[in-house]
Amino acid sequence: MVPGNATRPISDRVKEALFNILSSDIPGCLFLDLFAGTGSVGIEALSRGASFVRFIDHSMTAVKTINQNLEITGLEKNAEVLHSDAFEWISNLPDQMFDYVYIAPPQYLGLWGRMLLTLDESPDWLLEDGWIIVQIDPKEYDQLTLQNYSEFDQRRYGNTSLIFYERVPAT
Repeated sequence: MVPGNATRPISDRVKEALFNILSSDIPGCLFLDLFAGTGSVGIEALSRGASFVRFIDHSMTAVKTINQNLEITGLEKNAEVLHSDAFEWISNLPDQMFDYVYIAPPQYLGLWGRMLLTLDESPDWLLEDGWIIVQIDPKEYDQLTLQNYSEFDQRRYGNTSLIFYERVPAT
């Protein structure tokens, strides 16, 4: 765990549900874990066969925790951990396209919507058939107007919602 209360760890129930949804698509995938916190979602993806996971968090404490968790699990080989502001980093030109982009920022600050809008301006972070997955408290949800992504599913697990977005096909 990351010391303090700056991170919002995903519950085992929600993580299990998420990976049941993604199950057969995880082996070989490229996964981007934004606001990575402890790294548990990306580490779970690696443990299920993801070929690469990039973790991004602006907290040095979180980055150290992710690195320790990767070392403990022996999964550091296919991981990259970046100490960076996710918004600044995503605003750059993509150096890699991902199958999944996971967004789980601190709660009640509107960061999930801001990140989704930032990604909407730079859709080439996501492969054509990829998904963006947002983890928020259901009270935070607001439908967003997006040009390059559309919401296609939403699942609620107690006080956690997972919202799924896919790329809008090019016309």
